[in-house]
Amino acid sequence: MALPVVAIIGRPNVGKSSLFNAIAGEMISIVEPTAGVTRDRLSAIIEYNERYFELIDTGGYGIVDSDQLKEHIESQIQQAINLADLVVFVVDIRDGLAPLDEQIAQFLRKNDLDVLLVANKADEAKMFPAAADFGKLGFGNAFCVSAANSLNQKILVEKITELLKDEVSDKPKDVEMHLAIVGKRNAGKSTFTNAIVGADRVIVSEIPGTTRDAVDVRFEKDGKTFIVIDTAGVRKKSSLANSIEFYSYVRAAKSVKRADIVLFLIDATEPISQVDKKLGALIAEEYKACILVVNKWDLAKNNASSDDYAEYLTKILPRLSYAPIAFTTATESKNIQAVLDLARELYKQAVTKIPTPRLNDAIGKISAERLGGKTKSARFPKIYYATQVSIKPVTLILFVNKIELFDENYRRFLIGRLRDNLGFAEVPIRLLVRPRRRDSGRI
Repeated sequence: MALPVVAIIGRPNVGKSSLFNAIAGEMISIVEPTAGVTRDRLSAIIEYNERYFELIDTGGYGIVDSDQLKEHIESQIQQAINLADLVVFVVDIRDGLAPLDEQIAQFLRKNDLDVLLVANKADEAKMFPAAADFGKLGFGNAFCVSAANSLNQKILVEKITELLKDEVSDKPKDVEMHLAIVGKRNAGKSTFTNAIVGADRVIVSEIPGTTRDAVDVRFEKDGKTFIVIDTAGVRKKSSLANSIEFYSYVRAAKSVKRADIVLFLIDATEPISQVDKKLGALIAEEYKACILVVNKWDLAKNNASSDDYAEYLTKILPRLSYAPIAFTTATESKNIQAVLDLARELYKQAVTKIPTPRLNDAIGKISAERLGGKTKSARFPKIYYATQVSIKPVTLILFVNKIELFDENYRRFLIGRLRDNLGFAEVPIRLLVRPRRRDSGRI
């Protein structure tokens, strides 16, 4: 059963995103004084007293957008309203009743919606009487809150759950896997997100920088629940034009960290850039399972074979040599399902737990090869014992004779051979090397 949906609606700069973040209990939506920061629909699952609902943040209604995305933003608002069981109509108590508030009220009445009127930025109780003016909107008395100061926040959630009392609100299904879609600007991330979900869930535009927030989109496939995270296009830090772009970059980086699988979108029509290389390095440093998704392949496939391009990627992005490569055309939804199937396979590898006897048997065979790591004294690295201590990433601790013998080259050799022997062919392996514990009585 789908969760009840609560949509936050209002004109620009009334504090919708601040209220959304306050109720969600985390900084999901970018908050800036600049009007029109929020463009896509952002959502979060809210739990209160074992009741659940989906809260949606929307862009400012009536925004005059510098990137000419007004129609796109208002389309996302309309979609949120179409899904909503309840609308939280936010007004600004400091500004008082504005003409655009009246326009929104008329719009909401046309859609015949249940509406809770909320007057935000009421930082002190002495400001509350000013909310009486909003009664002209026809939705009863405005409930006063301050998202910035968390004033009346808990009571607001109580009012929302009370208004939803007739709606089913069972605990949502556990999420099977988080997929983060990352890449430089205009690689096709939002188009790819919509193709996976099978709906126009996020705004698609040729204008660079259209996506600003990291947008979590929950969807179901084969009875399983997944979350795909659409992120802002990454660009050079030196090229970040303002704080909005900075926060967008930070959220994209955090999305990599919280993802189970990263879909690294690469624009097939352009050479691999420094931004691509830095993003690849970030994914490798976080030990993330990753698929190199070569998008817009329909526009580039006449210039090279897929094998040639794969060889090119391996050479340019050597730290992601473990990552499988997929070729897609998101605008036509080509190979999208294959990428999702591949992501599920990588997830299985990333959560694999190897029994200690099997792991040490593999280590023994690899050590017997006596390759790499040789020092001037003809000593070789020796592994006494190994154990797996974690998944996502697969993390192994090796107890060895001398840590210094396990240089980067020898570690790469070990990881390569472990992939061959243990079925971790396409996910990262983190090796932790420790000296032998002589005092433990066990190696």
